[in-house]
Amino acid sequence: MKKILSVTIISASLLLTGCQSAYYGAMEKVGYHKRDIMVDRVEDAKESQEEAQEQFSSALEEMQALLNHDGGDLESAYNKAKDEYESAQEAADDVTKRIDKVEDVAEALFDEWQTEIGEISKASLRRSSESKLKETRRSYTQLVRSMRRAESKMPPVLTAMKDNMLYLKHNLNAQAIGAIKGEFTSLQTDISGLINEMNKSIDESTKFIAALEGK
Repeated sequence: MKKILSVTIISASLLLTGCQSAYYGAMEKVGYHKRDIMVDRVEDAKESQEEAQEQFSSALEEMQALLNHDGGDLESAYNKAKDEYESAQEAADDVTKRIDKVEDVAEALFDEWQTEIGEISKASLRRSSESKLKETRRSYTQLVRSMRRAESKMPPVLTAMKDNMLYLKHNLNAQAIGAIKGEFTSLQTDISGLINEMNKSIDESTKFIAALEGK
């Protein structure tokens, strides 16, 4: 418990300064190494993508409910759809931040690993470590490529959602709703593609974590 508290305090104070190298060094002093941080950040990125999947699906459902509106409080239905769109935007921003953090610790981990290989005097052990580093780099490159590919599908979806929400804001009536129904099928397809890409990225995250932990 004392160690966890120390890690939490160090994390909070050093992250506020934005000094990542000092952060990694301080964390290592309490037994929390870059590999551990890497695993945690990949897990965080994975969870943020799962949350984004749910949020985009919820936004789509509320837009569908708005487009199928057949009476009652139209403004209330619009506000629900708007709230879900804004939550989807926040979820997308969080995904990007989490991926950025993965890339930051990966760079630090691989630099350290490469430096320490040079300190191994026995050739067989050095070759083995070099091989493991190359394998981990390949796996990591595939992971980040998958994460970024899924991430790249979010902005077009958010743009389409924003366009529709702004149009409806200015023309909140049955005629305006009818005017954007034709675009809804395309939006459904785009969100379906986004969720599929996220599923691939989530699977890659699971495999990478297992490999890094030696499972």
